[in-house]
Amino acid sequence: MATLGVILGNRDFFPDVLVGEARRDLEKLFSAMSIEPVWLSPQQTKSGAVESWSDAQKCGDLLRRNRDQMDGILVCLPNFGDEKGVADSIRLADVHVPILVQACPDDLDQFGLDRRRDAFCGKISVCNNLRQYGLRFSLTRDHTVAIGNPRFREDLAQFLQTCKLVRGLSRVRIGAVGARPNAFNTTRFSEKLLESVGISVSTIDLSEIFGNADKIAGNDAGIKQRVEQIRAYADSSSAPDESIIRMAKFAKVVDDWMQSLGITATAIQCWSSLQKNFGVNVCTIMSMMSERMMPSACEVDIAGVVSMYALQLASGRPSALVDWNNNYGGDPEKCVLFHCGNWAKDFLPEVRIATAPILGTTLGEENTFGALEGRTRSGPLTFGRISTDDLSGRITAYVGEGEFTDDQLDTFGTRAVVRVPALPSLMHVVCQNGFEHHAAMNRSYTAAAVAEGLGRYLGWDVYHHQRPAGLPPLR
Repeated sequence: MATLGVILGNRDFFPDVLVGEARRDLEKLFSAMSIEPVWLSPQQTKSGAVESWSDAQKCGDLLRRNRDQMDGILVCLPNFGDEKGVADSIRLADVHVPILVQACPDDLDQFGLDRRRDAFCGKISVCNNLRQYGLRFSLTRDHTVAIGNPRFREDLAQFLQTCKLVRGLSRVRIGAVGARPNAFNTTRFSEKLLESVGISVSTIDLSEIFGNADKIAGNDAGIKQRVEQIRAYADSSSAPDESIIRMAKFAKVVDDWMQSLGITATAIQCWSSLQKNFGVNVCTIMSMMSERMMPSACEVDIAGVVSMYALQLASGRPSALVDWNNNYGGDPEKCVLFHCGNWAKDFLPEVRIATAPILGTTLGEENTFGALEGRTRSGPLTFGRISTDDLSGRITAYVGEGEFTDDQLDTFGTRAVVRVPALPSLMHVVCQNGFEHHAAMNRSYTAAAVAEGLGRYLGWDVYHHQRPAGLPPLR
């Protein structure tokens, strides 16, 4: 259930009946989309709309009292609306959430005084005032669109995705488990830049994890339960019992630490201390957390797990961290996404617990049980990356869409073949702007909502990779 503040704009010399009709149509739409509106009633103001300073005071007070529950604000203009009343309502509410401005269209055969709207013009005036007040806002794709039009329902659904992303990122707590692998400068990040936008990072050393895990008896009832959960999650027939028990102990210690600090997502030093000092990979545990909507990234990639969380917030589905890893033959718009094996099960309909052969070449393959192996099937893809550009003091990002394909791929680990329109152009952006080789992926089409949230409302520098004109659609 989403909660929206709703402002119905009205201009006193336009027909009030239009406002009543808009309210009725919105109630029907909100019911179908599971949206809880916070709006004035017809008993509080005429038609429950805002058309004066007095109305704005009432509306602002109502929104302010409910601001902790509100995901965003919808401004609906059944007619021209009162530009100052709308802007004053939001200013008085003192609420910082995304705003969507919608205007109802006129009908060519209803330009008489009893049905004339002029919302086409009024929307421009309302937006002008919102900008004067320093308020950020979103627009529907069409300048005017009827409430009952499917395109408005799509716009509203995308807006809700943006709202969830902005709300979630502004108060998330991330856990860094272990130190960044020394060989990976690429996963450096600015903790202070993230903190400045409400993303907090807590840390714990692997020695604390290992020490606390070793104190847990192997026959502990809680550990036995976690072992059963691991075996139910993926085919573990090839994994030694001792490796499964070690993974269960790791999961128990990390879960307890996360709960004690209110942590939502983690980035873990997945090599090489784990293999050398604990004797396993914990990819399976990371996958299980991501599947439970508690995203977990490898190689202490804090910005990477923030990227995962952003896509998850927008889509409502688990995300995974991937390497832009291999070209796919000679096809310039296809490539291979890969990682040792910690992708959420949402990507892996057939998955088994295996080893990490690449790490095994130097760390001993017997020490790498816990990596997952599986292949992602065809379907929608949204990819993205958030990065802290320490040299300029900015947070940057890119986001785009593509598709998973069923093209042949003979290798190990968790893997996928994807098609991304204009992929070489995207790779130029990635390389020239210093983005990492890691990206987040999600089985959805949510790039527009993510770009809107990160760029318009969080104020980050965002590159939205879009399909060039003339190419066939992904959907």
